[in-house]
Order: sequence, then structure tokens, then C-alpha cells
Amino acid sequence: MPASPSTARAINDRLALRLLQQEGPLTAGRLKQLTGLSRPTVADLVERLMTAGLIEIVGESGEQRRGPNARLYGIVADRAHLAALDVRTEGVTVVISDLLGTELGRASLPIADDTGTGPAVEQAVALVERAAKEAGADPLHTVGIGAPGLIDPATGELRNSSGLPEWHRRLVAALGERLPARVIVENETNLAALAEQRDGAAHDRDTFVLLWLGLGTGAAVVLDGRLRRGASGGTGEIGFLPVPGTATLPSATDCAGGFHSLGGDAAVVTLADEYGLVGEGAEAGVRAANLVREAAAGESGAASGFLDSLADRLTIGVASVVAVLDPGCVVLGGEVGQAGGAVLAARVAERLGRMSPLATEVRASLLGGGAVLRGALLMARDAAQDELFGPPSSR
Repeated sequence: MPASPSTARAINDRLALRLLQQEGPLTAGRLKQLTGLSRPTVADLVERLMTAGLIEIVGESGEQRRGPNARLYGIVADRAHLAALDVRTEGVTVVISDLLGTELGRASLPIADDTGTGPAVEQAVALVERAAKEAGADPLHTVGIGAPGLIDPATGELRNSSGLPEWHRRLVAALGERLPARVIVENETNLAALAEQRDGAAHDRDTFVLLWLGLGTGAAVVLDGRLRRGASGGTGEIGFLPVPGTATLPSATDCAGGFHSLGGDAAVVTLADEYGLVGEGAEAGVRAANLVREAAAGESGAASGFLDSLADRLTIGVASVVAVLDPGCVVLGGEVGQAGGAVLAARVAERLGRMSPLATEVRASLLGGGAVLRGALLMARDAAQDELFGPPSSR
């Protein structure tokens, strides 16, 4: 059945807003070309969107052109302000942005292991409030959080996971209570995959797996353009995958003995020690990434042997994922995946080709550890735009 006039208007408005988001400021004539709508229809939607405060005149197109036909229309970026959080076991980083994703401010806060749950939550919430105020973005419209652990697919809440600080879960609730904003949370590896698909190594892929290599190990699965979470939110918990080459087996509460024991940052540092390589950095995650980066840059002698052994280990996990999912593309993500670059990815691809009959491209992350924060910002921006760009009844 044909759409009602109101539904058709909502569809046209949303199409125009998406084009303005993707292409930047446009004239009414250019909107007409891109949408295929008639001139009167475009004129009507421009008037509606300006009345709603969603778009504004931001300039004119061409030095020689003047008048109504040359007006450039753009999204009102400060119609809503967003916050993105990357929550790690050792601290929090927050980015404040406008509705288009332009960064307005950034702040980080380390949180020591012996900090109590209450003080840790208060420090993190205060960090977000302070960052928003200093960026002139108070109040916030939407807050996107990337955190380790499982997200309950039924409730969208961060589940209680052994080995992770309690303040992670409390922080999500506290932000919802303290801020007049919508607060949404997603697993950090899933957000990294979202960022790599939008802006990084998987930009041309609808189906791929991101293997996270950093403080922990994990995987995000994107099939036919959709992120797959599983029945309990545990898709991609590859750290618990039983693999050869470890001294024991993982348990329900401890991934030691699983793939994590081969590809986690501590395992990478230990492997480098066996080859006499010493990296800089007090934290294992930083040191592991530095070791892999330096080895990939030198790629000779001990460094080459270290990379070969690391690729052997990683291929075990990659081959397991490929055998089950056949994704066609695996992105080596996280700080270590980015540090290894094309050198490490090529080694894994060569070994995978000998181990699996399924053609699979192996790529290095372009965003590294920053993918989590970028993914959290994309998630917050999408949620805010879905609300603001929706039909008038939903705004």
C-alpha cells in the first residue's frame, strides 16, 4: 500500500537529513538531485526541518551565485551534545561531541585497583560532568559507553562478570541517575568492530570478524551487516576458547588456559622475553604493543622469530573462528593488532591459508585501541539522530 502523506514526509525528511550528515551542507537544488524529489517537495521539507530546528542556513554555494537558490543548508550540530566513554579496568576516557560527531573535548582519569566502588563511580561521573561543562555541552543528550564484559541482549545492561570491577556496572546506573541523558552501553570489542566498519579496516565489508588483541582477547562478529551478540550476549568470548599450546584448560570463571593465554598482552610480553626482546611501557598492554610495533619495523633476527611465533599462536584462534563462521575477512584489532600492521597480518594470512580451505583476508586494524571510543561515539550519535531525525511524533 502507498505510504500516507505524513509517512512520506517523514521518510523524505530523514533521507534529506542523512544526506546532509554524509555530504555536508547542501543547496536545495543539490538535495533535489540526490533525493530525486520534486522542487516543491524539497522546498517543503527544508521549511519543515528549519522550523523543527534541525537544519539552518550555513552559507552560500559559489562566489558568483547569490540568492535563495545558492543557500547552503546544514544540520544544526549543537542541537544535541553527546558523550562517549571507553571504560577500562584501569580508568576512563571520555570524549564530548556535537550531533555530527565533531569532538569538543576529551578527558581521561586513571582509577587505581584499590579504589573503592563508590569513590570510583563518583570520580568517573564527575569526570563526565566536568568534561561536558568545559566543552559547553551541558546538558548531554546521549551517552555511549564501551566496556569489557557481556551485555544482556534482553535488557541492554552490562552483566556482572567475574574479574571485572564492580564500579563498571555501577557507573552505567549512576550516569543514568545523575545526567538528563539517555545512557547506552555496549561491549568494547563490538564497538571496535562498529568503528572499523564505518571508518577503518572493514569499511568495505558487510561480513567480518574483529579479533581484539590487547589487555584482553575477544572477537566481534558482523554477519550481513549485523552485529551478532548470541543468546546471552557472549558471542566472541574467544578468550575462553580451548586451544592447544596452553598448560591447562579455561574454566567458567577464568580464561587462563584458553586462547587468552596465547594472545593476551601478558602472553605477548612473555613470548617476547623468550626472544630477548625488551619493550618500553609500565603496563603490559602498552609494552606488548610496543614490542610488536618494534618487531614489525625491524623484522630481522629475533624480532622475526618473535613475529613468527606470535602469528602461529594467533592463527590458532583465527582458524577456529573461520572454520565456524567463514567470514571472509578477519581484522586484527586492538593495540597489538594495529601495532603488528600489515607485517603481522600477512604472517597470519599465510598460515591460515595452509590451515583452512576457506579463503579469508586478514587485515590489520586502522584504529587500534582508539576504536572503542570511536565506536561509542558512533553508537551515541546514531541513537541521538534516530530520535531527533524521526517523525515529529517521536521527537
